Amino acid sequence: MPSVAFQTLGCKVNHYETEAIWQLFKARDYEKVDFEKHSDVYVINTCTVTNTGDKKSRQVIRRAIRKNPDAVICVTGCYAQTSPAEIMAIPGVDIVVGTQDRVKMLDYIEQFKKERQPINGVGNIMKSRVYEELDVPSFTDRTRASLKIQEGCNNFCTFCIIPWARGLMRSRDPKEVISQANQLVEAGYKEIVLTGIHTGGYGEDLKDYSLARLLEDLEQIEGLKRIRISSIEASQLTDEVIDVIDRSEKVVRHLHIPIQSGSNTVLKRMRRKYTMEFFAERIEKLKGVLPGLAVTSDVIVGFPGETEEEFQETYDFIAKHKFSELHVFPYSKRTGTPAARMDDQVDEEVKNERVHKLIQLSDQLAKEYASHFEGDVLEMIPEEEDKDNPDSGVLIGYTDNYLKVKVNVPAEMIGKIIKIKLTKAGYPYSEGEFVRVMDEEAPLKQVANS
Repeated sequence: MPSVAFQTLGCKVNHYETEAIWQLFKARDYEKVDFEKHSDVYVINTCTVTNTGDKKSRQVIRRAIRKNPDAVICVTGCYAQTSPAEIMAIPGVDIVVGTQDRVKMLDYIEQFKKERQPINGVGNIMKSRVYEELDVPSFTDRTRASLKIQEGCNNFCTFCIIPWARGLMRSRDPKEVISQANQLVEAGYKEIVLTGIHTGGYGEDLKDYSLARLLEDLEQIEGLKRIRISSIEASQLTDEVIDVIDRSEKVVRHLHIPIQSGSNTVLKRMRRKYTMEFFAERIEKLKGVLPGLAVTSDVIVGFPGETEEEFQETYDFIAKHKFSELHVFPYSKRTGTPAARMDDQVDEEVKNERVHKLIQLSDQLAKEYASHFEGDVLEMIPEEEDKDNPDSGVLIGYTDNYLKVKVNVPAEMIGKIIKIKLTKAGYPYSEGEFVRVMDEEAPLKQVANS
């Protein structure tokens, strides 16, 4: 039996796609081995979101080649898409496939074994107009299933290389999405995370179908208990989407809405398509519909030209609107993007200082958010054992509003929806005590109110 080993760099979409590529290998009777072991084939799924992503990808490729110089080395993903020649130039790389045509990978491997000639299978992603179907019936992680609903992005923000790595916005056929969702529920998943490169843009390229319609259709799936949207832009939170979320009993009280900056002048330089006034109005409207909503976000600090005043605007906006957690990134130049060519790049020390300030604010806001729920009964899905205390009988998982909770329950509760009482609010972890296993029939909203 031939063996294959995978290494994935970068985002959740990449991890989803690695699972999909593994399904292709499994169908051809490969066994999966750990990446650190000796394998016949190594698949490296690369990231190119920053220059460091490229560098890390190259390091991992070289590591695979050293592990087994006779192995077939396949490189795929975003870095493979944007810089195939750079990767082909690494001695020992045999096959390069970008962010499409992954289904051809196994045929390329057979071809390579016969001809022993390196294969560059990367095409022009900008010409791609159709979503590539890659099926994932189940995941190695058994509690939350990702469901990829779209590919690509049309936004071309000045700091971002992703449209060049992933192409333009293409939505997955609604029938395929629903059928895959049904499959995941049958496989025992209670929660589905809708994911993509620009997830909230789903349906923009479809006739008479939209994200709101998709959410309504997913709501009908029996046995599905939770729907989480992995990330959505403020501009995509239309009145229609908010109305569907309001009526839904499955969409959870947590949304990840990337802000990137809280200053209108910086947003303009980033070519983001909203103002802070608009962003604030959408958040307030959402919080009216979903009391107790957790809003998490991404922020880029030290974008070219960011002044002390602009940074302060960002800080004040986030503090005022009480985000529940932030992912803070210092701006890093991405070769090939307009922002990398901008003058007045911000000094590294200044960037780090600002990052530090925002992380402190994020910790404070996260604790504050959690404290609102102390003493409340919440729903959670235990996901894993507490790695720091392996024999403690403590499991860790997320509540519907994305609080990370430690609770003392047996391991067979992993993947089930349980009710817990939040006994001690904190960050990064809160503590809870077990109340009961959820009645399989009770819908979320009633539970939220009980």
